[in-house]
Amino acid sequence: MNNPALEPPLPTNARPWSIESANAWRERVGWLVGANFLPSNAVNQLEMWQDDTWSPAVIDRELGWAAALGMNSMRVFLHDLMWEGDGSAYLRRIDEFLSIAARHEIGVLVVFFDSCWHPFPRRGTQRPPEPHVHNSGWLQSPGMTVLRDPARFDALEGYVKGVIERFKDDPRIHGWDLWNEPDNANVGSRGSRDFGERKAEVVEPLLLRVFEWAHAVRPSQPITSGIWKGEFEPGTLSSLQRLQLSLSDVVSFHWYQDAESTLTKVRQLGEYGRPILCTEYMCRQVPWATPPGSTFQAILPALQAHGVGAYNWGLVAGKSQTQYPWDSWQQQYDAAPSPWFHDVLRPDGSAYDEAEVAFLKEFLRTRTRSAKPTL
Repeated sequence: MNNPALEPPLPTNARPWSIESANAWRERVGWLVGANFLPSNAVNQLEMWQDDTWSPAVIDRELGWAAALGMNSMRVFLHDLMWEGDGSAYLRRIDEFLSIAARHEIGVLVVFFDSCWHPFPRRGTQRPPEPHVHNSGWLQSPGMTVLRDPARFDALEGYVKGVIERFKDDPRIHGWDLWNEPDNANVGSRGSRDFGERKAEVVEPLLLRVFEWAHAVRPSQPITSGIWKGEFEPGTLSSLQRLQLSLSDVVSFHWYQDAESTLTKVRQLGEYGRPILCTEYMCRQVPWATPPGSTFQAILPALQAHGVGAYNWGLVAGKSQTQYPWDSWQQQYDAAPSPWFHDVLRPDGSAYDEAEVAFLKEFLRTRTRSAKPTL
């Protein structure tokens, strides 16, 4: 950190990279820009990765479309239940995904855990998407069954260490995002039976262990977990947010508001002196969203000017239905809003917004380089 007093040291064996090492990584990989990727024929993480619904041809086609836009990185979610089923088979499937991405000169930011949406994941056939509902099938990882029983936390160690150990020196991996929105209270999920505002205190001890497991392997790629709510000033941070920022090699965050507000967050996080990734942004204007302005045309130039990596939510509209807004969990929609909330392309690969896609291709054409992976 530029100012070591920003965050006091935590009682842990986890030690992030030095600022110099973190910034050397940024120089090696260049500006990372891409999307949060789920193939359009998958309703959630399990449907993406399970044997019966694994679709390399769909993934190959859609990552080709991403590359044509100029994107060089994808943020991709794993799930702990896949490791429980057959860890070695899961590693082979992850390797296959990385090879597909690498053929399109795209690297991958891997996400292990997530606190959003359905809290009781189950392997096997996944239920179909609920009509007109944003991410209606998305799954938390780990589920409530694990989070309610701290005695089960240590069983996740093999998953985290096993995946990182296998790919810790793999140039196809851009980084490891340990937990997506760990303190998300998930109150928008109907009938979720979640922890509500106690979510952070339940997750925090497990997140600390996850950081320690990841640091024990010490991959050559950076470790992070992004903050996403409230003010990012040091004096306003929660205990869990301080943990995330203190133990991350590179800083990451989510923000879905206008460029001015986004740059305020960038300036606040810039005090840590580390590379910054915005791992979620881009929700087009909808009637209830104020202020509007989280669009590619508004946000990408601002992030690129400050060297901040950028991952919008959603690439191809499909079973995740993230062209619908978050509030579709509470109110009924009969058709997709205009404009769409997330997503860039229609299922056939055509642009939702021709001007938007033209902007992406032109803006990214001279500002990104390939992931330069080794196959």
